[in-house]
Amino acid sequence: MSKLAVLAFSGGLDTSFCVFYLKEQGYDVATVTVNTGGFSPAELARIEAASPKLGALSHTTVDARAGLFDGYLRYLVYGNVLRGQMYPLSVSAERVCQARAVAELAKDMGATAIAHGSTGAGNDQVRFDVAFRALAPDLEILTPIRDLNLSRAEEMDYCAQRGLVFPEKTKDYSINEGMWGTSVGGRETLDPWSSLPEAAFPGGVIGHPEPTGMVIGFERGVPVSLDGQSLDPVTLIARLNDLGRPYGIGRGVHLGDTILGIKGRVGYEAPAAHLLIGAHRELEKLVLSGKQLFWKESLGNLYGGLLHEGHFFDPLARDLEAFLDSSQDRVSGEVRVTLHPRAFVVEGVQSPYSLMDPRIATYGEANRLWTGAEAAGFAKIFGVQQTLTLKAKNN
Repeated sequence: MSKLAVLAFSGGLDTSFCVFYLKEQGYDVATVTVNTGGFSPAELARIEAASPKLGALSHTTVDARAGLFDGYLRYLVYGNVLRGQMYPLSVSAERVCQARAVAELAKDMGATAIAHGSTGAGNDQVRFDVAFRALAPDLEILTPIRDLNLSRAEEMDYCAQRGLVFPEKTKDYSINEGMWGTSVGGRETLDPWSSLPEAAFPGGVIGHPEPTGMVIGFERGVPVSLDGQSLDPVTLIARLNDLGRPYGIGRGVHLGDTILGIKGRVGYEAPAAHLLIGAHRELEKLVLSGKQLFWKESLGNLYGGLLHEGHFFDPLARDLEAFLDSSQDRVSGEVRVTLHPRAFVVEGVQSPYSLMDPRIATYGEANRLWTGAEAAGFAKIFGVQQTLTLKAKNN
């Protein structure tokens, strides 16, 4: 009796190879594509049509975009998470979301194994393996590409012998597009001294568009409107990506530490992520206390690290989500933003929960909360410990 393996399937060379190989190892193969953004309807149709031609038993397409936002991206917004203050965790969040969907389908189908097409060279193998073991511990994990360590030419020859011909790669850059951002890899990203040319990014060379303004609305930390029009988060993110891309918003090159312990470098283009996090951070400054802001920055970065490094299923991540959820109770209001070529400026914020009230106090000018004598006494007491420290040091 054949065993059933559920394969995370992109329709590319690696996962197509996996279908052929796993079938020859005695498995029935069910393919699943988890759409976390970046797939056009035509591309999804192509993938769905390719699966049975390879001999797969079945194919399933899962639209996980809403689940990606609700289960992962909203916490990255709540925590204002940009790795190295630059890089939105687009791939990290997508892979965990995809792995969860594949694992759930595998259990529903009664599979004996679960498979992915990652190599042994990057972070994704760890994210998939950890998620699969956490969510489906009774299923065998199959990783043909990693185990066989074949070259691309060897994979292409193997597929060609079975009637599937892949063209040689002619693109200079590898592109991984998703809802929260697009990553770009190429020869320049391998050299920390080299810069990626603008043409390498999906948005291409940036022209000279005129500045344009927008107003982003939030309710309890969740982006809910653009210029007064109510939108669900998935649609709003897509809209901001379209608006920000011609300006080169959220574009750069990130250098950082990988799960494997080596340094890595990647280009990214993430207009919506940068616009939403920048606007959200400024709104929080208006409505949260200083101590909340301090700990949110620390704990938000910790949460992002857990997600990026494959520890999403550690209980600490749920604890941090509870904190981040609680911190958003009063993060409602609107943020006015202007887009310029390669930059955006937050022009203003407003909220019914604002802690800035000029009727009570104006910084550096006047207030109704204390007298001049009270202010002098506060300033004297506030510096007592420093006065005593320096006095003791000089004795």
